[in-house]
Amino acid sequence: MTSLPPAVDRATFDAEVARLRAREKAHTREGDALAAQRRRLPMVEVDPALTVTGPDGPVPLLDVFEGRRQLIAYYFMWRPGEPAADQCEGCTWCNTHVAELAYLHTRNITYAVFAQGPYPESRRYRDFMGWTMPWYSALPSLDRLLVGREVGMMHLVCYLREGDRVFETYWTTRRGVEIMDNSYSLMDLTVFGRQETHEDSPDGWPQPWPVDGAFHRLDGRPIAQWSRLAAGRSDALR
Repeated sequence: MTSLPPAVDRATFDAEVARLRAREKAHTREGDALAAQRRRLPMVEVDPALTVTGPDGPVPLLDVFEGRRQLIAYYFMWRPGEPAADQCEGCTWCNTHVAELAYLHTRNITYAVFAQGPYPESRRYRDFMGWTMPWYSALPSLDRLLVGREVGMMHLVCYLREGDRVFETYWTTRRGVEIMDNSYSLMDLTVFGRQETHEDSPDGWPQPWPVDGAFHRLDGRPIAQWSRLAAGRSDALR
């Protein structure tokens, strides 16, 4: 059994929601202000000839834009030689939410995954998951693409193309990649939230999900993989 919020009449409930709504609107406006500041960041030039590996072999970074002005690259953590069940649950969680790219494309933005592992086995993972986004291995240039950052960690990096020149305009990592995840946003609207042990919740609220590296797993594998296995796909990647 779990504790529950107090039950009140409709007028009291609406008054409490209105009080919270004022803070929510302030939070939204602060998010707008952060986005405005992000748009005013300086940028750093990146060698457009740095290569990643695609389905037809080495590809220069410039070509990953697919002719668009901007590129968002997700640097996918990778465990070489491991089956699908042992691949990164966090990166799987994030990219399972990337289902439709048309809206990005209308704003001249390409989205692509840069796996931090070999192309053949990481591409088999993409196919196992049934994803359709462009997929590359960043191994040929990983240290230079992530210069000064923790290689092997998840990263979201934004790039801008100006003719034949490429610039990096923003990057984030760790909880910064939660922006990809609408499931968390929906959970945060519910009374029990994400049900994770780090959350500030009243006593008695259910919190069975420890943030220990496996909180996006269920019965030993990333949660979204179970439907893929049910569809008959093999998680052998080699």
